[in-house]
Amino acid sequence: MIRIIAVDDHTLLREALCETLRAEDDFDVVAQAGGADGIVELVAAHRPDVVLLDMEMPGHAPEETIRTLTRSFPGIKVLVLSMHDDISLIRHMLLTGACGYLHKSIPREHLLSAIRRVVRGEDGLALVLSATGLTRPAATADGLLSARERQILAHVAEALSNRQIATRLGITEGTVKRHLRNVYGKLGAVSRIDAVNRAVAAGLIDAPAGARLGRAAADAPADTQTRALPSPRPHDRHHAHRPGIR
Repeated sequence: MIRIIAVDDHTLLREALCETLRAEDDFDVVAQAGGADGIVELVAAHRPDVVLLDMEMPGHAPEETIRTLTRSFPGIKVLVLSMHDDISLIRHMLLTGACGYLHKSIPREHLLSAIRRVVRGEDGLALVLSATGLTRPAATADGLLSARERQILAHVAEALSNRQIATRLGITEGTVKRHLRNVYGKLGAVSRIDAVNRAVAAGLIDAPAGARLGRAAADAPADTQTRALPSPRPHDRHHAHRPGIR
C-alpha cells in the first residue's frame, strides 16, 4: 500500500485529487493539508511514502519544504504539482530534492503511473508535462535528456529495434531498454513515437529525413522489440492496444 499526503491550498482541487487516489486499491491517502505550515509534523505523524506538493501556494517556499522533508525523512518521495512548464524551474525543483514534477493538466493515468514508478524506484525521477510543455527552444530543454538518451532516441526515430540500437552502439539490449524507460519518464511519453515527437518538438533530437515509424514500432513499449508488422485487417482494428509507460 502506497501512503500519500496531498498538500494544496485549493480545497476543491485537493479533495478531487484525494478522491482520485482513494479509488486505487494500492493507494492510501493518510492525510491532506491546505498549506505547508505544519507539514513536517504531519509527515512525522503519518509517515507517508509520497508527498504531493503544490508549489504555487501563497507564502510558500517549495524549495525549503522539499529540502526539509528530504533531510528529515530519508526515502520520502516528494512530487511537485504545478501549472508551470518552465524547464529551468523544473530543473531547480529536481535539484532541490523533488523526485518528480507533474503538470496539473496531465491525465489521471499519468499521475497514477508517476506515483507508482517513483515508489518502486523504476526511474530516477518522474517528469510529466502538459501537452504543449515541451514545445520549447532547444536552449531551454537541452539538459533534460542525457547524451546517451538522446542518441538512443535518435535511433528510435530511425525505426531501429532495441536489438539494432544495442548492436550499433556496442551496448546490451537491456541497457537500451533502461535508457528508454528513463526517457519515457522524463518526457511523460506513453510510446516510442510519443517520445520521439516530444523530443523533436523540444529540439532534443533532429527529425530524421524521410524516416517514419511503423505503427507497431510507434506503439511499442521500451522493453519490446520494434518489428514492422502487417497492417491490421479492418475488422481487427478495434482490437488495437496502446501500451502505457512501463
